[in-house]
Amino acid sequence: MGDHVHVRLRQGLSVSAEGELIEHSRCRCGATFTKVFDVDGGTPEGQSPS
Repeated sequence: MGDHVHVRLRQGLSVSAEGELIEHSRCRCGATFTKVFDVDGGTPEGQSPS
């Protein structure tokens, strides 16, 4: 049989005390994943850099 491929199903979003956006997801096999985005380092969508 072939290797298992994780399918990340989004569980929700949260904001850390430091202001980072945290994405929580899981696979049907039970594996969990956390991805952290630093929101202070970029330009908001829809706005061009000045």
